[in-house]
Amino acid sequence: MLDCNEITKAYGKKLAVDHVSMKLEPGHIYAMLGPNGSGKTTLMKMAVGLVKPNSGGFTYQGAPVGKESRREIAYMSTEPYFYSWMSVSDVGKYYRDFFADFSMERYLYLLNRMELSPDMKTKSLSSGMMAKLKIAVTMARKAKVYLLDEPLNGIDLLARDVIIQSVIEECTPDAALVISSHLVDELERVVDTAIFIKDGRLVLMGDIEEFRTQRGKSVVDLYREIYGHTVPDSIKAIS
Repeated sequence: MLDCNEITKAYGKKLAVDHVSMKLEPGHIYAMLGPNGSGKTTLMKMAVGLVKPNSGGFTYQGAPVGKESRREIAYMSTEPYFYSWMSVSDVGKYYRDFFADFSMERYLYLLNRMELSPDMKTKSLSSGMMAKLKIAVTMARKAKVYLLDEPLNGIDLLARDVIIQSVIEECTPDAALVISSHLVDELERVVDTAIFIKDGRLVLMGDIEEFRTQRGKSVVDLYREIYGHTVPDSIKAIS
């Protein structure tokens, strides 16, 4: 579905993504894990064509990502991207104008789940409320791939369960969902595949249940090993 082929991206002398290859398939929920600066955001932006790689590239359904693929790939960035004059209702209308797969009915339902009112002004929203708004408007699309970059940032502990459940409910079985985060324990119970990114490289990717049965380790255990001071020999870089 969405393939990453030996992709590399550098900003000056800083190598943000280093020869990463992976394949994302429908029907899976992926956790893209790694500390800040590991390359997760750059990978997601390249997947929707917002950033151009130095080499390699993403393909969607066999074709290079671009204008056509953006019709079926929904991306939620970490940065706020709404005009200050907008109300929450205006945000929905803005998305409806740009994306044919956007459902106002789903959007209003998700706003209610997120305890947001359509008449709220975006400029008055707290960081947590803004995070909920971005999730609601992104998941109101009937996309084939959802890329959520740090969707739980700014959301308090009590609200996270509602947010995660809402995201899972809106993702159809024929879609792929990728959630980027460093809040590993929050994601382990809802995702089926983990992607570990370190210093721009893909160091491990696989089924979470297989990690438990074959390695005897949880995702949290592997996260501690990979991002600690030393990496065990059992964790091999994938080139």
